[in-house]
Amino acid sequence: MVRSTVVAAPADVVYDTVADVARWPQLLSSVVHVEHTPGADAGTDEVEIWALRGENQVRNWTNHRTLDRDALRIGFANPLAEGEWRVEARDDGTATLTVGHDFAVPAAARGAVPHIEAQLAEFKEAAERHAELAELTIEFADPLFIGGAPRDAYELLYRAEQWPDRFPHVTRIDMTEDVPNVQFFDMDTLTPDGRPHTTRSVRICFPHGKIVYKQISLAPLLTAHTGHWVFEETPEGTLAEARHTATIDPANLELLRPGATVQDARAYLRRVLSANSVANLRFAKEYAEDIADNGRKETVDA
Repeated sequence: MVRSTVVAAPADVVYDTVADVARWPQLLSSVVHVEHTPGADAGTDEVEIWALRGENQVRNWTNHRTLDRDALRIGFANPLAEGEWRVEARDDGTATLTVGHDFAVPAAARGAVPHIEAQLAEFKEAAERHAELAELTIEFADPLFIGGAPRDAYELLYRAEQWPDRFPHVTRIDMTEDVPNVQFFDMDTLTPDGRPHTTRSVRICFPHGKIVYKQISLAPLLTAHTGHWVFEETPEGTLAEARHTATIDPANLELLRPGATVQDARAYLRRVLSANSVANLRFAKEYAEDIADNGRKETVDA
C-alpha cells in the first residue's frame, strides 16, 4: 500500500520532520509517546511508540528504522508491517512525501489506512509550518528536589483519582485504567488567575520513574499539549522534573485579551502551566518527605 502527498516545503525540512521522532507526540494527533534508542549501527535506531486507537485505547509497538538522509529515505519494520518513507525534491522547491507499507497480515491494511492518511496530512502541515510552529511552541521544564524516595513521589502523582482531595486547583477528575499503567481522564482545573479548564488526557506510566501525558481534549488556546513527570533517584533523595510542550493556537489569542500576541500567550502559558505542575510536585515532595521522615523517626525510636 502506497500513499503520497505534495508538501510546500524543502525536501530536507520534510525529511527532518518525519525523522525527528521526539516531536511526533506534538505533531501527530494519534501519537502519545515515543522512546528512542540509537541502533548499534550508524543510521539505525529503534522507536517504541504508544499511539491512540479510538477514544480510550492505546496501542504499543516498536519500529526498527534505517535512516539515509542523503537519499531522503527512512525504512521501518515491526511485527505487523515493513515499509519506507521517501522524500523527493521537486523543481519548484516543494517535495513529494511518500509512504509505503507491506503488511504481514493483509487484513490489517484496511484498518491502518485512516491512520496512514492522517499521518501524511499532519507531516505535511508540520513541514509547511515548521518556522511558524517553532514560534508557537513553548517547551520548558521545572525541577524540584525531593528528600524522599522516587516511589513515594511517583505514587502521589500516579493516583490521579485522588487529586481533587489533594490538589486545590483540581475540582473534578474521572479516570479509567483498563490496561495497567495506561490512564485516561477528564479533569476540571482552575488556573492561578481563576480561569476554569476542562481537558481530557491520556497518560503512560512507567513505575516508578516517569509519567508521560498527552492532552487529547485541549484548552482552547492550544492545538497540542504534551509533557511528563520524571523522578530520578540521587544519593540524597529524588530529583523530580515537570516538563511541558504546548503549541499555541494563533486563532484564539483573543481569549487572553484583545490584541494579545503570541509572545503574550507564551508568557501566560509559561506562568500558568508551571504554577500548576510545580504545585503538584510540591504536594508530591511533602508526601514523600513525610514518609521519609516517619521512617527515620521509627528507626531512631527503635
